[in-house]
Amino acid sequence: MNRWFAIIPLVALVGLVAFAAVRLGDFTGRSLAEGPSSEYRPAALVGQPVPETVLPMLTGAEAGPGVLDLKTAGVGKPMLINVFASWCAPCKIEHPNLMALKDRGVAVVGVAWKDDPADTRVFLDELGDPYSMVLVDRDGRAGLDLGITGAPETYAVDAMGKVVAKASGPLVDQAEIDRLVAAIQTPARPLPTADER
Repeated sequence: MNRWFAIIPLVALVGLVAFAAVRLGDFTGRSLAEGPSSEYRPAALVGQPVPETVLPMLTGAEAGPGVLDLKTAGVGKPMLINVFASWCAPCKIEHPNLMALKDRGVAVVGVAWKDDPADTRVFLDELGDPYSMVLVDRDGRAGLDLGITGAPETYAVDAMGKVVAKASGPLVDQAEIDRLVAAIQTPARPLPTADER
């Protein structure tokens, strides 16, 4: 009889692992039969408007006093939104590529995620500032609204404020960078004329 009681936790553990595997497949949109994904790209926000999250702007080494809605940060122009932090090692790796985007004239809005504004300022002073503006997300609210899994993550946003592409992880692959830039440069589809309706 005692032997059966020893098997119960093992059966429960196997059941829990099977349940977690099924739920993980639901979460990623992939079945386990498809094999592991080389990268995780949640597409929930792609095709949707940028969340209307109001954040303080980085002014010197402090947050504020000015605030700005993340949705209007591009001022009606296409932009990349790059979520980064001074404590994030992969953010340092991608930083030269962000500087190159600035040199190409691509507007990049930075969101300093769960970072102290003074540390963010030191980070940008040491490595250079590739951002047209930096918004401070000290408590991680914008990260929640964007659905990020960690820093860095980059969102391509068109002139209408819609997320058109996303990259998770550091921007080190030139093809991935070109994909994001091409996504924001694609002209908006014209409205149908009266004859086409």
